Amino acid sequence: MSERNIHIATRGSALALWQAHHVRDAILRVRPAWTVELLVIKTQGDKILDQPLSAIGGKALFVKEIEQALIDRQADVAVHSMKDVPAELAPGLLMAATSAREDPYDALCTSDGRSLDELPAGAHVGTSSLRRQCQILAKRPDLRISMLRGNVPTRLAKLDAGDFDAVILAAAGLRRLGYGNRISQLLDSELSVPAVGQGVLGIETRIPEDDADRALVDVLRAAIHDPAEERRVVAERTFLARLGGSCQTPLAAHAMYRGRPDARAGTLAIQGLCGRPDGSSILRAERQGPAVEAEALGRGLAEDLLGLGAQAIIDQCTQK
Repeated sequence: MSERNIHIATRGSALALWQAHHVRDAILRVRPAWTVELLVIKTQGDKILDQPLSAIGGKALFVKEIEQALIDRQADVAVHSMKDVPAELAPGLLMAATSAREDPYDALCTSDGRSLDELPAGAHVGTSSLRRQCQILAKRPDLRISMLRGNVPTRLAKLDAGDFDAVILAAAGLRRLGYGNRISQLLDSELSVPAVGQGVLGIETRIPEDDADRALVDVLRAAIHDPAEERRVVAERTFLARLGGSCQTPLAAHAMYRGRPDARAGTLAIQGLCGRPDGSSILRAERQGPAVEAEALGRGLAEDLLGLGAQAIIDQCTQK
């Protein structure tokens, strides 16, 4: 294919840049004649660091300006951490490709290697996520949880400075940036059900209007798309959409294959959670079925939680 100049819209954090370079390199392996440049955008979520995400509009603040760059044709591709992407995309946009998933779990980082059970009573734990807060307090109601914003190095620096006894981050981001050795304990889904899409990269572009747009989607899918992973993400995001998920309510969903990952013939098991931020009440449910019915699985899981009383929790959280 002839030469072409492509712009990738991305945030400017170390992790976002790693992700954008990862996608750029994948595109160039498929189309080495292309030129792929990064367009770094400082989003509202990057600018406002002194307030919890739940109080200022949620994770959509990390996405809105980047999606606008696509709509305005300043950029051709956007790379997101899938867990930051709202359940509904902006009109005219398409999630063209879904990457393979890095470690999906949350990670506890402590300065001395202690696990969650080994933290002293009243220990100070930093996290920006009500989902993590909810599940950790359910296990350890004695802990003191405080807001922790900023990029990965900044959060680790606050731990090292003694501002916190422990911080909780996504294991995927730590591993991608070479900080895997800072993980004191991996919090599996028994301890902390991951965020929807955690560990996955979402590659977004405009809905094709011409041959050039269609060719770009084809290249993105050839470069980085994982069909089996897409089924997991579809199940999780359908669950989130049905519950009207926002950062104001602790919601979580994690889908896994039973046996060999296969987008057509595989079996998915998906677990979901809805809880109160203080951990005083947590609802859980699980479904299993064919991967080709990922949407139905996610929707059914959400309905199961609604049947257990999730709507009352969601209403209470969103009214605050």
